[in-house]
Amino acid sequence: MLSENIQTLRKINEMTQEQVAEAIGVSRQAVAKYESGEAQPDLIKCAALAKLFDVTLDELVNYDSKEATGVPIAPKGKYMFGMVSVGDKGQIVIPAKARKVFDIKPGDKLIVLGDIEQGLAMVKADFITAFFNKKR
Repeated sequence: MLSENIQTLRKINEMTQEQVAEAIGVSRQAVAKYESGEAQPDLIKCAALAKLFDVTLDELVNYDSKEATGVPIAPKGKYMFGMVSVGDKGQIVIPAKARKVFDIKPGDKLIVLGDIEQGLAMVKADFITAFFNKKR
């Protein structure tokens, strides 16, 4: 997974192996070996790669795109939880990982926002309430 993740992130960020190598202080050949799985970066180089690509160290090392429906690693704080289906009455099931990350529990109220060009978004109602109740 690590080798695939390094290669995928490099390509997403439109960087050459040489650019990655220069950014983390190794040779281009070392990056090529990391990507082929022939060699593995040490912890310090993994941390540098994670910082360079703006992902967590855990995601860099453990992210499995096959398990995540083929979606590449997202930047820190950004998530792709997979696909959901819309039921006959417009209902959707929020994936368990999304509920955990955003602490969504049964009974929580969500506000659905929309933008013709950007799509839909959901925000916890108590976040919006707190935002508007802040003293300015």
